[in-house]
Amino acid sequence: MVDFTVLEDQVRECFGRCVYTHKTHEKMADRCADTLRWYKMAQIATSVISAAGASLAVFLPGCGLKVVAALSAIASAWISIYMKSFDPGGTAQKHRDAAASIWPIRESYLSLLTDLRMKRITDDEGAKRRDDLQAELAAIYKGAPQTNGKAYSAAQTALKKYEDYTFSDAEIDAFVPAGLKKGS
Repeated sequence: MVDFTVLEDQVRECFGRCVYTHKTHEKMADRCADTLRWYKMAQIATSVISAAGASLAVFLPGCGLKVVAALSAIASAWISIYMKSFDPGGTAQKHRDAAASIWPIRESYLSLLTDLRMKRITDDEGAKRRDDLQAELAAIYKGAPQTNGKAYSAAQTALKKYEDYTFSDAEIDAFVPAGLKKGS
């Protein structure tokens, strides 16, 4: 078993939280994009129904078509107002931007752990880099949109069950030249 210093333990914890936050923002972006798709489809459907109902109501007698056209027009207006007010597409992009900003911090924590383990830097240098990373991350978090429990659960499933960001030696060997393959 490898013994870790107190600093390494803390940086490992920071790295783990960073990995989860990054993945949670990715999952939140996916959820917002799914919401946008659903509302866009509903908007198209209600627009088609209201236009068809209004067109047919001109030529066919009866108030049934007029009621359907009116209700569809109201639903279409409500959907448009929702999309303008809450902007799920814009929110999805903000989550993607947050994830993209967190990614280099996550990788820097991993590099810091490597440098500490290899003793390439002192604990004091490591603590300084840790503090700098925490400050960068705090600035990103300050401007990042809120996530929710469903996105966190989806991130947890992706990371634990599907092992996102985890690769076997064979998988990595498939991407590197022969001289860089494990055991070469």
